[in-house]
Amino acid sequence: MDNTDLRDALAMIESAGRAALDAADPEEAIRCLVRGCHERLGDRRAHLRPGALKPGERQYFVAGAFFVTPDARYHMLVGNVGFPPEQQRLMVPIDGGHPGWVYAHRSKLLLENTDEHGGFRQYLKSSRMGSTIYAPIIWRGEFHGQMVMAAQARYTMRAQDLGVLTAVACIATGLWIAQDGPAWLRAEYPPPDGFWVDRQGLD
Repeated sequence: MDNTDLRDALAMIESAGRAALDAADPEEAIRCLVRGCHERLGDRRAHLRPGALKPGERQYFVAGAFFVTPDARYHMLVGNVGFPPEQQRLMVPIDGGHPGWVYAHRSKLLLENTDEHGGFRQYLKSSRMGSTIYAPIIWRGEFHGQMVMAAQARYTMRAQDLGVLTAVACIATGLWIAQDGPAWLRAEYPPPDGFWVDRQGLD
């Protein structure tokens, strides 16, 4: 990450963090942080590289957070930006795909090109994403969820983007606890507008 990228990342974290501190509820706080990542992270020229997009694909981004449901059966999408409206409460099985890997390993993850990972599952209704990053949300040893971001074009997400997302996830963890996110989640689950998928996904 060069100095310009670093300055941009720090400015985004400051701006998004300030907005999140003023948010009225846990989901809006998470969305403020997600929005900053959605607007800033990823190589914005990746789609111009040969092979980055397959015929019929277009570059776009999605971001959000998955939180572990009170019964630990699902990851529930919270505070998303860019997902289809009907998937605002996307429900992914706790062991499904790479969100399940992050949950099991309690570790951040970068998939520069999802085509190279046979275990990648499409849970997004609009299309399969080509490049993704995941950063866990862990409070005092307890895994609460993870922040995620993805792009259609392969090799959009980079190690430096994962580094920024991981830092933002630390802020998200504190805000989630300070805003009593677990109590909010208990009140919201199960969601009446849930979009439930199985482990195999939509592809």
